Amino acid sequence: MDKLALVTGGSGYFGDLLVSKLLEHDYKVRVFDLLDVDDRKPGVEFVQGDIRDLDAVKRACEGVTVAHHNVAQVPLAKDKELFWSVNQGGTENLLKAAIGQQVGKVVYTSSSAVFGVPTELPVTEETKPVPAEAYGEAKLAGEKLCFEAREQGLDVSIVRPRTIMGHGRLGIMQILFEWIREGYNVPVFDSGDNRYQFVHAEDMADACRLAGERAGPGIYNIGTDRFSTMRETLEALVEHAGTGSRVKSVSSKPAVLGMKVTSALGLSPLGAYHALMYGKNMWFDCTRANEELGWQPRFSNEEMFIQSYDWYLQNRDSVLSQSGGSHHRSAVKQGVLKLIPRLI
Repeated sequence: MDKLALVTGGSGYFGDLLVSKLLEHDYKVRVFDLLDVDDRKPGVEFVQGDIRDLDAVKRACEGVTVAHHNVAQVPLAKDKELFWSVNQGGTENLLKAAIGQQVGKVVYTSSSAVFGVPTELPVTEETKPVPAEAYGEAKLAGEKLCFEAREQGLDVSIVRPRTIMGHGRLGIMQILFEWIREGYNVPVFDSGDNRYQFVHAEDMADACRLAGERAGPGIYNIGTDRFSTMRETLEALVEHAGTGSRVKSVSSKPAVLGMKVTSALGLSPLGAYHALMYGKNMWFDCTRANEELGWQPRFSNEEMFIQSYDWYLQNRDSVLSQSGGSHHRSAVKQGVLKLIPRLI
């Protein structure tokens, strides 16, 4: 029996990688997105549409075995209205369509932003979500809709990634890589000794696929099992780069205030979540995913940062010549941030 997987947001950075992972495991794949991409994989069906258009979502769900829901307005977009209409309203549409079209399984890609700044670590699936900014609030609203859909008989699992890295991951990371390429120093808050966990996009894609193949609802926190402090991660990267960059401490209080003000004024691409979490401790306990899904991460923090940086160097010319598309597949205008490495 053919397995047809729908990937909403399949033209974005993670969605496109998930498409590749599903193809490797003999799925037929359909992408639902506003925009198509030039490098869409051969044989992948494309359905153009807006996640806020219920009729379009219903058409995309026809004959689908498993739906992976990745459409989201990310913090870089800085549009609180879109956070809600896309992240909550779009999720509601996907779940309604899945019920109406008798989709066998839905996997909702949530976010660690639903936890804000946790008071206890590690974060487990039993930790109460307490988002601290608009993006996290909207993603949590999507989770609540998933719980409601379960009550209507839909098999829905929720996958929460830590901050995603990997080859091709751009957005804010592109700014970091450009600074290091130019030999500028990179900042950490205070000592930089906050433990901060990331997850490689390929590891996250494996987790989503496995969650989609497991019958019955579940919630899974996903992150690497080899991580250290923010300073140690960045020091490993600048040592690998060998451009003369160094990791420098800056005082967190004025830095966070400056991030918030410049972001609010539209002078910086950073969002509220970046200011909130960069200097904080944050990591998941991934035992449930290990045990129930048989999932294991392959990449450490250091490995994924180095791989991502090397990919950027190899593809920099094409990255900088592109415009539009997914925030995480594109270069970002630095705005006032271009002054930072010159001051530290």
